[in-house]
Amino acid sequence: MQHEPSGVSDAEIASHTSPGRARLELFVVGLGALVVSLAQSLLIPVLGELPGDLHTSSSTVSWLLTSTLLVAAVSVPIMGRLGDMFGKRLLLLVAIGALVVGSLLTAVTSNIPLLITGRAIQGASAAAIPLGISLLAGLLPRERVGSAVALISAMLGVGGALGLPLAGFVAEHADFHALFWITAGVGLVAFIGILTIVPESPNRSGGRVDIVGAVILAAGLVCLLLPLSESSSWGWDSAKVWVLLAIAVALIVLFGWSQTRIREPLVDLKALRRKPIVLANLASILFGFALFASFIGTAAYVEAPEQTGYGFGSSLLVGGLAMLPGGLMMLVFSPVAAKLITQRGGPQTLALGALIVAVGFLARISVHDHLWQVIVGSTIIGIGTGIGYAALPSIINAHTPVHELAAANGLNSLFRSLGSSLASAIGGSLLAGSVVHLGAFELPSLTAYRELFALCGAAAVLAAVVALGIPHRRTA
Repeated sequence: MQHEPSGVSDAEIASHTSPGRARLELFVVGLGALVVSLAQSLLIPVLGELPGDLHTSSSTVSWLLTSTLLVAAVSVPIMGRLGDMFGKRLLLLVAIGALVVGSLLTAVTSNIPLLITGRAIQGASAAAIPLGISLLAGLLPRERVGSAVALISAMLGVGGALGLPLAGFVAEHADFHALFWITAGVGLVAFIGILTIVPESPNRSGGRVDIVGAVILAAGLVCLLLPLSESSSWGWDSAKVWVLLAIAVALIVLFGWSQTRIREPLVDLKALRRKPIVLANLASILFGFALFASFIGTAAYVEAPEQTGYGFGSSLLVGGLAMLPGGLMMLVFSPVAAKLITQRGGPQTLALGALIVAVGFLARISVHDHLWQVIVGSTIIGIGTGIGYAALPSIINAHTPVHELAAANGLNSLFRSLGSSLASAIGGSLLAGSVVHLGAFELPSLTAYRELFALCGAAAVLAAVVALGIPHRRTA
């Protein structure tokens, strides 16, 4: 596919971007990334209370998370490709707009089908982070790109860490609808800021949309992720789990075949076959797998009763606050990660981040008698996460033509989400396999958590090994 020149180069755009303007562009795009990440985790702390509030079953309420996951998985690669074709800023506005619309819908209703619809619409906003990274990589002066990419990447963790204590505070003092008024308001501010401050990227390839390929890819991802996300409730012995996984394999193979037969494919399979991209995406799966336990293994862990042998009987608010230092460290270490990437390269920086994550899990396994020890362990994981999150897009950007950045970063985000989904399925089975009985309740045992932490720590070490196999190359 030929790249159509727009008449304005990236270098010309960057040369006319003053330091003050660059900071404004980074702020509004970063705000959008933050609120998108925030929206993904807001419901997790209050999920147990929603069946009673909404007069429905727990399995129905779980679709408030599942619908978001499925739409996010489909929208991230497709919107990334559309961003390369028609404008990264345009599709970033679409993503943030989806967050605002979905948030407003969920803020004004208690009807469960409408709530699920609103959450599904919010799922499309997940594309905002890879789109924002790709947009800034083409707009900002070269010397600011590394720190900007690191900061936007850090928002993935910062938003999650802020969302948990915020949800806990709201759960104790207000109705859950307040959470969505917050994301709607902040999302609207980010939308207006991007619309008025950030210019469009000059690199647009144009062309026709592969609608058939998009439908096949969407169906394949839904059939893959749905049984993984619902495996704990359906059970691995359920026929529909394996039927859906078989259909997913068939659809993904069909999608790959179709992409080699058309002139303007949705996914550039030749680019995906390049060694650095293959290894970066494999490292993303492993990194996403490793990070699963850092979320479920902190808030739920400290909120568990002391009778479990590990919990502290903390409130929702305290459980969320235990995650906050780790999230803040992601923000603090983003400029450090940018310097490491400049000095040592993205692969070595990613390996370092993954090893720090592994050390954090080792601390969680061995030292957990006091609440502060659990917080320190999760904070170490947060530091490694921030460094790793910054390195991944830098590796993708270094080995991808500028007019394909959004699609490449979108696919990389999808692989990271796939890793988390795999961890959710496997980790859910681990935690359900060894439980402590407290009256009518069953909670995961300390042994189950240790096994999960060990598995995720091993995935982090393997991610570091894979990262060291990626050749270093400066960003194109």
